[in-house]
Amino acid sequence: MGAADAPELRGHRVSAVIPHYGEPAPTLALVRSLQTQESVRPAGIIVSDDASPVPFPDTEDVLVVRRCSNGGFGSAVNSGLEQVETEFVLVLNSDLEIGPTFVGDLLAAALPWQPAVVSPQVRGRDGEPQWVGRHFPTVGHQAIEWLSLLARHRHRPLLHEAVGHDTRCADGVSIPVDWLMGAALLIPVKEFRAVGGFDERFFMNCEEVDLQRRLRARGVLSVFAGGVEVIHEGGGSSDPEARRQWLVESRLAYARKWGGELWLRSALLGASAANFAVNAIRQAAGREVRAAGTFRQEIGYLRRRPS
Repeated sequence: MGAADAPELRGHRVSAVIPHYGEPAPTLALVRSLQTQESVRPAGIIVSDDASPVPFPDTEDVLVVRRCSNGGFGSAVNSGLEQVETEFVLVLNSDLEIGPTFVGDLLAAALPWQPAVVSPQVRGRDGEPQWVGRHFPTVGHQAIEWLSLLARHRHRPLLHEAVGHDTRCADGVSIPVDWLMGAALLIPVKEFRAVGGFDERFFMNCEEVDLQRRLRARGVLSVFAGGVEVIHEGGGSSDPEARRQWLVESRLAYARKWGGELWLRSALLGASAANFAVNAIRQAAGREVRAAGTFRQEIGYLRRRPS
């Protein structure tokens, strides 16, 4: 008997919420995978269409929530979760590939830890882990990540820890961590609602850190379940420059909310100055790099946009 067939799972109901923006094909593929799960299937599948330029089509046995404006990941999840009536919700990125027993396997891994937010191991198509388990962000983590001269060393465990990745998270390991990347999260609905859901001031990125920090204050753990895994494409519905701008703005917004925004801005400015010095040397040596242009671009990311 596999984990997904265990009798103790039968009294626990799970819904799935999938934010949608962009081409429908990946979302449709994920919906089909959920509809054909073995043993444990979602009691409801909700697609939250975040004013997508290509609307998600009406689909049998799927509730489509159609938002009037594009509010980002957290807003879309909140809209979808208004329709959930089950004990747990699976919040899933639309560009995931899941196995035939994924829902049951993750639920089985999650139950011993409840109340807890639980994520499986998430891999890219290249098979590399995407560092699901992380430490709460610090100024140091983000300044080190900003330093381009360290980019070629980021495969090293020491550098992963230095940018906030929890390197204890390995295949087969189940362990509490500070927070979990938001690609695939099993969340207790009662706890989610008790803290007000995602803070919709975060358009993209950091909304899951903020949520889990508020849940932690209620004693709700974040648990990495390394015995279950999914494949995550990542970044399919946006261009790289927009993604980096959203990331920087969200990190600054997080620091504004939880403290340390001035320190973070100062540290990133200092890291940009260090990047400029290194790039100027490389440019003088004939390398194909524009030191001044790169510096202006990095400073541009740090300019505070109107809210």
